[in-house]
Amino acid sequence: MTKIKLVRIYEHEQPAGYRILVDRLWPRGKSKKDANLDEWVKEIGPSTELRKWFNHDDTKYPEFRQKYVAELEHNPVTANFVAQVKAELAKQDVLFLYGAKNKEHNQAVVLKEYVEQRL
Repeated sequence: MTKIKLVRIYEHEQPAGYRILVDRLWPRGKSKKDANLDEWVKEIGPSTELRKWFNHDDTKYPEFRQKYVAELEHNPVTANFVAQVKAELAKQDVLFLYGAKNKEHNQAVVLKEYVEQRL
């Protein structure tokens, strides 16, 4: 069964699948060639204001999660993004690539949960 996998873009071991960068900003020190992306959907990432407010502070994560889900609900690209992920999952795993160091508290975790609830 295919699934959505979260992968830190800086990890050396990268599983196979459809590769989507879900960060609004390009990851520092990563060349486009090395990233080997199928797609970069920067518009699906949290707004600059929300990202700066959160600043990877674990204590703010629950509130960040709520605010980011609210942004996703009103984001004009969300419906197409979910449809695209669903179409790719029919063929292969989908990798949500992100740059954050914290693997448990980042926007890709929230996005994965959000998309999975809508599949």
